[in-house]
Amino acid sequence: MPTAILTGQPVPGSSLEGDLRSLGFDVRLASDAGETETLLAAVPANERVAVVDARFVGHLHALRLGLTDPRFTASVIPGAVSVQPEARRALTRAVTRESVAAGNAAVATENLVERLGEALDADDLAVYHPELGTLVAAVPADPQERNEVRQAVSAVDDEAVRLRSAVKARDGFFTTYCISPYSRYIARWCARRGLTPNQVTTASLITALIAAGCAATGTRAGYVAAGLLLLFSFVLDCTDGQLARYSLQYSTLGAWLDATFDRAKEYAYYAGLALGAARGGDDVWALALGAMILQTCRHVVDFSFNEANHDATANTSPTAALSDKLDSVGWTVWVRRMIVLPIGERWAMIAVLTALTTPRITFYALLVGCAFAATYTTAGRVLRSLTRKAHRTDRAAQALVDLTDSGMLAEYLTRFAGRLPRIGPALVAFAAGAIVVTSAALAPYGSWWPVLGAVVYVLLSPAALLRPLKGALDWLVPPFFRAAEYLTVLALAVNADVNGALPAAFGLVAAVAYHHYDTVYRIRGNAGAPPHWLVRAIGGHEGRTLLVTVLAALLTAAQFEVALTVVAVAVALLVLVESIRFWVSSGAPAVHDEGEPA
Repeated sequence: MPTAILTGQPVPGSSLEGDLRSLGFDVRLASDAGETETLLAAVPANERVAVVDARFVGHLHALRLGLTDPRFTASVIPGAVSVQPEARRALTRAVTRESVAAGNAAVATENLVERLGEALDADDLAVYHPELGTLVAAVPADPQERNEVRQAVSAVDDEAVRLRSAVKARDGFFTTYCISPYSRYIARWCARRGLTPNQVTTASLITALIAAGCAATGTRAGYVAAGLLLLFSFVLDCTDGQLARYSLQYSTLGAWLDATFDRAKEYAYYAGLALGAARGGDDVWALALGAMILQTCRHVVDFSFNEANHDATANTSPTAALSDKLDSVGWTVWVRRMIVLPIGERWAMIAVLTALTTPRITFYALLVGCAFAATYTTAGRVLRSLTRKAHRTDRAAQALVDLTDSGMLAEYLTRFAGRLPRIGPALVAFAAGAIVVTSAALAPYGSWWPVLGAVVYVLLSPAALLRPLKGALDWLVPPFFRAAEYLTVLALAVNADVNGALPAAFGLVAAVAYHHYDTVYRIRGNAGAPPHWLVRAIGGHEGRTLLVTVLAALLTAAQFEVALTVVAVAVALLVLVESIRFWVSSGAPAVHDEGEPA
């Protein structure tokens, strides 16, 4: 149980002690800095501890935001400080200094908490100061001011503020106007019944998988049920994050589950649509795989661009200035958010088209919409990059290298870097990808031309490792490599022209894509890329690409289907076991919530 130390003389009639107990704190009283030091030393080192001025007056939710958010090692609001075990030493040092000063001179004990907050800020510590908005948190100096603060507290409904703050400040049009107005109340209902965000996330996944199963029946009733269930799954998907924000139940595992389950739900639904279409005699597996490839590559573009500019020191791009200007006009904000087809709009479109049309039409609309969105966003980012004057850091360059997922072959070939042309890495990656994808798409099944193209691809793959990826367009290197690998698998499976080849290719790309998403979430949490042994074990992008082309040249179409299945299962097992081990371990990063890519 966390401990809250109330400092100073208790105020008659104050509800502060009860409020702290309602938030789960064991409350202890300290009259001065010396007693505070003694009580602090008695609190177990692995527990959260808060120091609160006994004169504090404010909303319960202000205390909740300042004292209980698990994402931050130290938090400060007026009249209260809170630290997790990682920041305990800094608080102990500050309290000890106050205790020594109080023993040697006359020190005003009533401002102890304020000085502790200042000491934490001055320490080399990332201190979180919650945005309270209309919520009140204050330490009145006299009875008259206390009266005024209490009136200010009464004038603001903190439950209404809590419900509003449960919803993301920035979200898509469909989510903002069609889901969040009621899903926040579902989140509150869940909180009052003790449900956790992880439970709601799991319910959303199960609902989406049932939707995929309904779509796989290939009947009109199944398609209608699938569309409705997909929408309900999205409602739950919004609810889990709102529940986390409403009750401040953030967790590393929860952030990972939310991020990975979103991908699992969408791509499982694609597979369900493809299975349903096959029952009706229509083979749309190529469209399903194409939709997954396009969506995954869109995300890689998002991740790469954001990581490349994560800590850039300047942004002088006129394109960025124009974007900021457009965002200041109400209607353009919503239009620009909708045309990038974020998850809310995308899932709504998929659900409606599933219920009313056929899987083929659904995939056609999805491919056209996502292709337009990808073109729009990528073109804007290219323009920003070309017109931007910014210094990109070593951290950003390393993140891009990690995102390329280069394996043992690429690393070995860097020894001969001096013999390779010194041209832009993005241009080399694009050319290498174009060669292997074109050869795989145009050559008949069983031809060795795709192998030759893959060899050229492998020889050019060290482009990402030769020098730091700090160029204006170097963030395009990971997306080009991703597209090349995925499209090569798609082309070879299409050319095999045998039942089962495309579903096996779908499974392989899904397994590899999961590995790439896992890499992104680790980088976001400042935990670096997956272990080097894993990247080597699954071959790196260049090794896998070469492998599938060699298998297609050596094996019959039926044998190729089996080989793809075996490779998919092997990759999936390796990346899933390592990913689960990492994300449930104590070393997993605290990935913050607000980050769903389009």
